[in-house]
Amino acid sequence: MCCREGPRWGRGHCAPSPTLLLGLLMSAAPLGLLGEETRQVSLEVIPDWPGAPQNLLHIRAVGTNSTLHYVWSSMGPPAVLLVATNTPHSTLAVNWSCLLSPEPAGGLTVLPRDSVQFSSALVFTRLLEFDSTNTSEASAKPPGKPYPPYSLAEFSWNNITDSLDPATLSATFRGHPIHDPTAAFANGSLAFRVQAFPSSGRPAQAPRLLHSADTCQLEVALVGACPRGNRSLFGLEVVTLGQGPECPSVQEQRSVDDEYAPAVFQLDQLVWGSLPSGFVQWRPVAFSQRQRGRDSALPCQASPVCLTLEYPLPQSPIVRAFFGSQTNFCAFNLTFGAPTGPGYWDEHYLSWSMLLGVGTPPVDSLSPLILGIMAVALGAPGLMLLAGGVVLLLGHKQCSEYQPIN
Repeated sequence: MCCREGPRWGRGHCAPSPTLLLGLLMSAAPLGLLGEETRQVSLEVIPDWPGAPQNLLHIRAVGTNSTLHYVWSSMGPPAVLLVATNTPHSTLAVNWSCLLSPEPAGGLTVLPRDSVQFSSALVFTRLLEFDSTNTSEASAKPPGKPYPPYSLAEFSWNNITDSLDPATLSATFRGHPIHDPTAAFANGSLAFRVQAFPSSGRPAQAPRLLHSADTCQLEVALVGACPRGNRSLFGLEVVTLGQGPECPSVQEQRSVDDEYAPAVFQLDQLVWGSLPSGFVQWRPVAFSQRQRGRDSALPCQASPVCLTLEYPLPQSPIVRAFFGSQTNFCAFNLTFGAPTGPGYWDEHYLSWSMLLGVGTPPVDSLSPLILGIMAVALGAPGLMLLAGGVVLLLGHKQCSEYQPIN
């Protein structure tokens, strides 16, 4: 802890203990404040002390009666805090001396404290790699012999200021291992591109997830890294906060419409507690080419979400700074690709996208193309019945006008 009487708010005042703060933040407060059609979005790289890397990004999305705060950082493993408040005037306070200390609790706060309605976090802890050479089943778990994973806490990341783009409300964290004895990342990198949205819409590129003003998008791209096997499959370990003794659940939604993501009829989402609350949403598909066409689509499989008890997790300073000594972490793995078909080995490229937000997750409605096909399919039998009825009526009329000869 940064000060005896409690963690500091901003650079001067002290706050209640992290335990009390955590209890308030994780309470099941109502989220009727959400569902804003538009928000005023701003991106800010929070300045550090001179000479330190700029790697703390604050996205603030202000609505009529609420504010969403996304705090992204590559201090330690890449992580994001998601905080929703019931006021358009809430602000983020950073105490750098506390945040960079061995006990960072209280280094990040959202004020006013009693305006916080929901908060949680995601941490991307490890880049996984598997040798699928002798694996024939696409659904095998694990999908091959695992290589030693890359700890993302031991990556070196770029200065986020260099990639900040206010026009598209986006920024990119790009990194490579600090220690790379095999030079696997000599010409490669792992990138986390984050983007916020002021209103609803869809990106131009697949998988074209439907976003709203209550969401933020993450695109993960592995580019140019040399795999350790001829048919390596890659994956991500993702860690989040548990809700009490339970872990959040992953739900599957099915659809008859694949216009926005060809041949993908499923949408997966991780939900914290009962809706409306926070959520992560993605299509179970990744891509092995920059064009992201159907011929480069890779299956994406998610393992069950479970408590992390087998090994210690890399610590995220911003998660500890906001939530204090939270120990109830849950983890799941995402793996991309199958032993056969397209893969990372094609062009040494892999990309996957997800949405992070609060409230009710966006739901795909049937596209105009599908509605048109359904109208034709359902309308054709009706037209045939109508035409048949007219023919029968006309035939009956002709027969009734016949006068037999006596």
